[in-house]
Amino acid sequence: MPRLRVLAVASNLPRWAKDARDEYLRRMPRGYDVAIVETRAAKIKIPAHSRLIALDERGKDLTTRQFAALLSEPTTFIIGGADGLAPEIKQKASLLLRLSALTLPHALAQVMLCEQIYRAAMLLTGHPYHRN
Repeated sequence: MPRLRVLAVASNLPRWAKDARDEYLRRMPRGYDVAIVETRAAKIKIPAHSRLIALDERGKDLTTRQFAALLSEPTTFIIGGADGLAPEIKQKASLLLRLSALTLPHALAQVMLCEQIYRAAMLLTGHPYHRN
């Protein structure tokens, strides 16, 4: 399976969010390499040979099956900080993805993204976690 990265522009993630996020990462099936990289907005580094998907409230809505299809190649997801993402980061992205039409707190967005990656991995491995 390809490497998946979540670049999170944040610091001091609340314990509840870190615990929830890390629980989904711990459950990932064998072969899924998912890492969280916390960074500051000024130090965003996108790995070479990785598709960039930026989370944005104005991004595209996907179904779980459509999202799962994104996991077929190395991908870096990026979650902006309180001020969102810089326009140049959004322009580099191959996809702007929306987790919700609502504005989410950064901590919750991290948890939701990790749960969706986990759900997609379960779907792709035939596990009944995603029942639909």
